[in-house]
Amino acid sequence: MTMASVVNRPYLISPENTPGESTPRCEYQTLTDGLRQALNAALKGKSHVTELVLACLLARGHLLIEDLPGLGKTTLAKALSQAIGGNLARVQCTPDLLPSDITGFHIYNQQTREFEFLAGPVFSDVLLADEINRATPRTQSALFEAMAERQVTIDKTQHRLPDSFFVIATQNPVESHGAYPLPEAQLDRFALKLAIGYPDFESECAMLAADVGSLTESAKPAAPVITIEQLQSLQRHVARIFVCPPLQRYLVELGAASRSHPQVTLGLSPRGLLLWQRLSQAWAFLQKRDFVIPDDIQNTAAAVLSVRLFGDFSRSSAIITDLLAAVAVPVHHPAR
Repeated sequence: MTMASVVNRPYLISPENTPGESTPRCEYQTLTDGLRQALNAALKGKSHVTELVLACLLARGHLLIEDLPGLGKTTLAKALSQAIGGNLARVQCTPDLLPSDITGFHIYNQQTREFEFLAGPVFSDVLLADEINRATPRTQSALFEAMAERQVTIDKTQHRLPDSFFVIATQNPVESHGAYPLPEAQLDRFALKLAIGYPDFESECAMLAADVGSLTESAKPAAPVITIEQLQSLQRHVARIFVCPPLQRYLVELGAASRSHPQVTLGLSPRGLLLWQRLSQAWAFLQKRDFVIPDDIQNTAAAVLSVRLFGDFSRSSAIITDLLAAVAVPVHHPAR
């Protein structure tokens, strides 16, 4: 989704006006290309989806996938964790799942006569919360602190999570039997929401061909593409991508427009604006730029807004189009 056609010239920032970077950009791009290839190999025919997943990872956000079973959500999470050389933990959310099943708990050791902390699956690099809306609200809330602050508090003791902690949550459609819709406070902690969708005809044919005779080979984990340390360096680099003040005002105006839209109950929060800016920085980096332009904001709008505009969900696409059309795009007029 883009509004580039409504302006004569996009607002551009000259690269020489951006902050310097000591590490060669080509090294960062090489690392990113390796991640891109690993995800595209696992999820064939879904390059736009993998670009959004990469943007979410580089922006240090969390990802919500709402789609039907069997479309590659678990495959995507496994491929991502293997590509970064991280630990993957999977939680199958059910109505009887307890918060301690996610965060961990203290258990009494009879030999030492002391309580020992047993870490839960949340202490991982990539956490796949499968069918998160089948867990009760009490269990869903166990992820609030973890997603926002990368820490959990258990028995008045704070436990830090890895800096690389990344949540991929899958969600059934709200009309599914036995589902508990996620509260607005938790939805706002996700950077974006996307749907994988069915692959195209050729991709499905290639998938079937590749599966023949792959029974034993499929169990072999793929080699890491980058290390956790390299990922964190990438994330720090993306956080320094330049965003000019006019584009920051553009984001704030879009947020204000969402709050005043007649069909939106709750508009974009300040946290949502921060995540949108980070995702725009990541999207600019994926386009091999070290500065953000309006297209980066607009190309991430649907994924960012669909998870946090609470109101008439049946018209979410039209509402997002209305918001982008209602706010004037900053235009750069070069000096004459």
